Amino acid sequence: MPREWDARTYDSLPLPHLYWGRKTLGRLTLTGAETVLDAGCGTGRDTSALLDLLPDGRVIALDGSAAMLAQLRARLADRLDRVEVIQADLLEPLPVHTPVDAVVSVAAFHWLPDHDTVFRNLAAVMRPEAQLAFECGGQGNVASIVHALDEVLPSAPRVWNFAGVDDTTRRLLDAGFTDVEVTLTPDPARFEQVEQFRTCLGTVVLGAHLDRLPHGERADFVDAVAARLPEPVVDYVRLQVRATRSGD
Repeated sequence: MPREWDARTYDSLPLPHLYWGRKTLGRLTLTGAETVLDAGCGTGRDTSALLDLLPDGRVIALDGSAAMLAQLRARLADRLDRVEVIQADLLEPLPVHTPVDAVVSVAAFHWLPDHDTVFRNLAAVMRPEAQLAFECGGQGNVASIVHALDEVLPSAPRVWNFAGVDDTTRRLLDAGFTDVEVTLTPDPARFEQVEQFRTCLGTVVLGAHLDRLPHGERADFVDAVAARLPEPVVDYVRLQVRATRSGD
């Protein structure tokens, strides 16, 4: 079951996700008339950028979080005529009934435990030769935070799926993709304001762990993790992918 998010706080943070989104969209070759699936669209930052690239096309914005989709609808209120908004789980067959020309995803797939299923579900709604471009946390992502988390809460569940290059390549080939390109790129994010750093930890990085704690314990938990980090930096490592749906 997809988790809910504090979408307004998420949208207020100076996150590197916008930059990641631009790089991911730059991996697509578009004429401007395509239908593109934004898988794990969140609050619609990348959906908005996609609409700018698709003056004669449309976007299917799909996410599991109702709060994220509400924020997306508010952001794109004047352009929803070209957006189909779907709340769905990427681990289940997708309710997308017309094959899409491309799929993009930014900072979403590392929250999903079964990438084999995700890739098969995406391939099932893509036309032959459709493009896939995504990025997410990869092997080694937020390693310093994982270490601090283990010190604070040794029994903390592993809520992330930080995949590597070889496993991702194999999974995409098995799911029916070709021309697969996969890289891992360190991309640390420094926060100039300590409070913003702690808000990022609580809202983005550690949100799934906080969901398991009583409200009264959450701030202390974030403070305990932050105190074990040498500087206000999230040591991101990004898994960056481009591939093509094989012809049928």
